[in-house]
Amino acid sequence: MLDNNEPESEPAPAADPAPEPDPTANTTASEKIAADAAAAQEADSARRGSVGTVFYWSVAFVIVFVLWAAISPDSLGDIMTTAMTAVSSSFGWIYLVVPFAAIVMLVWFAASRFGRIRLGSADSRPEYTTLTWLAMILAAVMGIGLVSYGVAEPMSHFMVPPHGLAEPQTMDAAIRAMQFSYLDWGFQAWAIFGVFGLAIGYSTHRKGRPALVSTMLRPVLGRFVDGWVGKFIDILTIIATLFGTTTSLGLGASQIGEGLNTVFGIDATIVLQIVVIGVLTLLFTTSAFSGVSRGIKYISQITLTMATILGLFVFITGPSGFVANLFVRSVGSFAGNFLELSFMTPSSAADSEWMLSWTYFMMAWWLSWSAFVGIFLAKISKGRTIREFVAGVLLVPSAVFFVWFTIMGGSAIKLDIDGAKIGEATQANLDTAFFSLLDQLPLSLLASVFTIVMVTLFFVSSADSNTFALRSLSSRGAFEPRRPVIATWGFLTGACAIVLLLVGGLQALQQAAMLSAVPFTIIVIILGIALIKELRSDHQIVEEVARERRVLGL
Repeated sequence: MLDNNEPESEPAPAADPAPEPDPTANTTASEKIAADAAAAQEADSARRGSVGTVFYWSVAFVIVFVLWAAISPDSLGDIMTTAMTAVSSSFGWIYLVVPFAAIVMLVWFAASRFGRIRLGSADSRPEYTTLTWLAMILAAVMGIGLVSYGVAEPMSHFMVPPHGLAEPQTMDAAIRAMQFSYLDWGFQAWAIFGVFGLAIGYSTHRKGRPALVSTMLRPVLGRFVDGWVGKFIDILTIIATLFGTTTSLGLGASQIGEGLNTVFGIDATIVLQIVVIGVLTLLFTTSAFSGVSRGIKYISQITLTMATILGLFVFITGPSGFVANLFVRSVGSFAGNFLELSFMTPSSAADSEWMLSWTYFMMAWWLSWSAFVGIFLAKISKGRTIREFVAGVLLVPSAVFFVWFTIMGGSAIKLDIDGAKIGEATQANLDTAFFSLLDQLPLSLLASVFTIVMVTLFFVSSADSNTFALRSLSSRGAFEPRRPVIATWGFLTGACAIVLLLVGGLQALQQAAMLSAVPFTIIVIILGIALIKELRSDHQIVEEVARERRVLGL
């Protein structure tokens, strides 16, 4: 059985960045890139049926973790809590610095000459239409958050304004609530995803390398990526990806449980959540068998349509005037205070506790998702230029989430001001927030059923893309691995979500995601440096510079 990261398994010409070519050489940039793209397809086919030590060690770790949680849940919970407290108090600031640096990097790439480079050969074109591509990004990547936090986060910040920046339940508190919701779900999150997606897309589609994080670090780490260091990085990637998804699975189960309670009066107990997780696991694993071009593509289009319908329904039947005014004021305020918000660290113990529950958790969650989202973005973005990629990944989803959070959160805030008591319900249980809003609108029962179906499809789409990334990471970077690998990761994802719920509920799920994201702060930094070095040595850029120098007579 072949091993992950074996250097002899990769095409030799694509293993390292090519040296600067002679401008008079016969081989042009487009010819070299086309050769690399062809090598990528051939190499991916060769890797399709292979797994190696990364797969076995990752599966072994997850099994040990599940057994530990089953045998001694209290000790596991105590260790996770202690570790999380230590990380947040000592290194929490890095969760703010790294995402902001990712934004700067992506904007620079898009604005510079690098923006013209395609993720693939010079003549390659996108496989999906722009609308389908954006729908897959929105639905398959972060769709579950639209419901889980669309009302819960703005309302929580409205009731208890972050860092004491406003009086609770005032207009100032409403604006601050939207600002911090934009911060947690906007540019920072998508910049993290974008750096990974761009690096993986460039490495796989343009250089013909396997879709492995370790391989992309070669320009910085050199041949260390071919040994245990590279394997260790890929194992960490798989573990972080798995725990990031289990958090989403737990959130999805909680939302569906509350929806069933609202519609049918079924108590949202832990048993119900476990049953829901089991059903969802079966659904997304089955969907994963159909591949990206069918399962994820069609489900993403359906969920995006459903989310649009629900958003319009809430906006039209809710306090639309208030929401529109809040959106304009909040976006303007967010733009003016963006730098301050991006680097706002806690100043007291209460602030630290708040950051651990919200901003630190959110940024760590995005870091734990970064590899899986990056692989998925790379898969669906072949043929797009770097400038198109940055615009599609950084700007469009952020704008959509700003609108969604303002419609849902703003409507809930206005109705609470008018006496609907949504804030009290949210403080008692975050999972009830969204359905508390729907209760105040016409056709609430129908809207609740509609939301349950949408959440289910959102999670199936998100977990489907996650399973795709896990099977690729553990199959030597192949984009089309075999079904037994898919089934293995689908089962382990569901098992981890169940044991973490039993250990400590959603808090344990969040802690697992945050702890697994710690090493990714370092990996993102190294990855950014490696990507810059790769782009600087790209044949297309080198030839353009040489051509300009000849024109200028230099």
